[in-house]
Amino acid sequence: MTIENDPILENLGMAHLGNPKVLLGKKGSPVLKEFRAFAMHGSMLDMAVGIIVGAAFGRVVSSFVSDILMPPIGLFAGHSDFSNKFINLSGHAYATLAEAKAVGAATINYGVFFNVLSDFVIVAFVVFMLIRQVNRLKSEQEASLEVMRDCPFCFSAVANKATRCPHCTSVLTAA
Repeated sequence: MTIENDPILENLGMAHLGNPKVLLGKKGSPVLKEFRAFAMHGSMLDMAVGIIVGAAFGRVVSSFVSDILMPPIGLFAGHSDFSNKFINLSGHAYATLAEAKAVGAATINYGVFFNVLSDFVIVAFVVFMLIRQVNRLKSEQEASLEVMRDCPFCFSAVANKATRCPHCTSVLTAA
């Protein structure tokens, strides 16, 4: 099919752009193949899953802060709801933050900021604990690798303290 006789492109007024079938060929362009390989690469999929789980975790933490953590803090501090605390800069009196926002009044929303700051501190702490655990597991794995060495005769993994290779029974020198 050529550009001139493609009725769909002509009806859309896009015949001058060229037929995508001609541009891609029967099996697709090399760029498309390369992008497909990149998108299906393991680390790309891992990153996508991480982003999705991270977004869900962020919503859970936000709910925890605004629905569970902040009400008792607000009760002990003498305020019932931190998300409704603000400083009005417009000079008019407003009972709630929603009312001030509806009118378009200038406000400093320190209660909302405190909630977001609490979200950040909790997420940062959880990420720190996760990274700490991953680093601990990596160091344990590296330590276990140092306990082994290769047999010079059959190249099998042998414990450092071994005097004979369990695979080829060769006599080994002390490591």
